[in-house]
Amino acid sequence: MKVAVFGDVHGNRFALEAVAADIGRHRPDVWVNLGDQVFGGADPAGAFRLQQDLRATYGVHEVRGNTDERLGQPLTDATEKCVTLEWLHALLPPGAGAHVAGLPTTLTVAGGEVLAAHGTPHSAWTALLLDGKAWADDALVLDRLGDTGRAKVVVVGHSHREHVRQVGAVSVVNVGAVSRQRDGSPLARWTLLEGEGDVWNVTLRRVQYDVQGAAAWAETHAPGGTREAAQLRTGRKER
Repeated sequence: MKVAVFGDVHGNRFALEAVAADIGRHRPDVWVNLGDQVFGGADPAGAFRLQQDLRATYGVHEVRGNTDERLGQPLTDATEKCVTLEWLHALLPPGAGAHVAGLPTTLTVAGGEVLAAHGTPHSAWTALLLDGKAWADDALVLDRLGDTGRAKVVVVGHSHREHVRQVGAVSVVNVGAVSRQRDGSPLARWTLLEGEGDVWNVTLRRVQYDVQGAAAWAETHAPGGTREAAQLRTGRKER
């Protein structure tokens, strides 16, 4: 069985188009979207439409990311990221925010052998594999995972840092991010899982896309677009 996993699109239609094309060439049996679908500034409405099209065409399984939860918040003067949220709600089709905010925090595919979440199975805001800025030790990872049932592979996103680790009987994979890289390379990321039963192989994929086009869209249209464009071009988050 082949399972394609992507996430952290962050409203980058340009990157998602390239990732979707690359995934399609591998003909996976199952597609999984790990969330943070639209909170970003490189054509988020186009990115949402594409994710909905992929869902309709391939039955993409979706979990909720932390920024997806933001789209479900009531907007007040005290709401964090209020300017961006107001812009997104005006740009996205009706019901888009409610859709992403209402997704589950976790799901399983491949007969329960693959468990997917954005951060951890219990929180979209906690990075499963990080302890502050350092990698978490195995004991902390296991505590955050809790009961994984029949899962042989756990896939997550959120940290925007690719990572593969064996923790006891479970292979834990951070699939990387479609957009907003932090390691110095602007390439889009996704992961291919291949296997069944006790044997699963993990391939971390990197894909070129029209970074300059995405950055120009952000600079022209998005609040805070100059900062977003810089991260898209450099693959590094401004501190």
